[in-house]
Amino acid sequence: MNTIAKETLVQFLKRSFAAAGFSRAVIAISGGVDSGTSCALAVAALGKNNVYPLLLPYNKLNNHGVEDARLVIRTLGIPDGNVTEINIQQLVDPIIALDLTMDHIRRGNVMARVRMILLYDQAKRRNALVVGTENKTEHLLGYFTRFGDEASDIEPLRNLYKTQVYELARHLNLPEMVVTKAPTAGLWEGQTDEGEFGFTYKQADMVLSMIVDEKKSLEQVLETGVDRSVIEKVVKRMKDNSFKHRLPIMSL
Repeated sequence: MNTIAKETLVQFLKRSFAAAGFSRAVIAISGGVDSGTSCALAVAALGKNNVYPLLLPYNKLNNHGVEDARLVIRTLGIPDGNVTEINIQQLVDPIIALDLTMDHIRRGNVMARVRMILLYDQAKRRNALVVGTENKTEHLLGYFTRFGDEASDIEPLRNLYKTQVYELARHLNLPEMVVTKAPTAGLWEGQTDEGEFGFTYKQADMVLSMIVDEKKSLEQVLETGVDRSVIEKVVKRMKDNSFKHRLPIMSL
């Protein structure tokens, strides 16, 4: 399956870039499995010399992510000259200073949108397309900042659930420590995706695949033995964030 998935996605990238008239990719590398997998696919499709990773840390938050990102870049053989690192604190802090009551969710949204601005500026500089890193699980759960980390020109992972991304990452020979680390958006100290959810990606993928792909009812999903509270949390997050998939809303 993973060999077929890799080849399908590599060909998808090749066709899409050719159709758009571009040969270079810009991608934000966080040190996580999603960005690492997207980057590996871009390298396979375009060549390592045509991929330009951006590291966009906030101060020293998630330092391990920067180290892991550089490990991924070295593993893929991308030239050092292609790599740009920008500490976004100098851009984020003046915005936060406008409202010192800003909570961690709003701060995280500011960080995500600042990163989007830098990504698209670098894409313009390089005459490149922005390759996204969003998987199907995140997309269905609405686990992204609108006009922030979901902003991209092309999304190679959008039809892969998180658990499938893990499998593909191993097939692409990404460093094991990158594959096994706890997923985090790196938006505040100690933050993890699954800690925010209240369920694991494995549980989410089980529920989502049955509801979205197999069109099963809630009762049918319950019959599989999945905990009711997990199902309810997944469904609630989907419903609460469904508006993110319907924009912009236009008048008749």
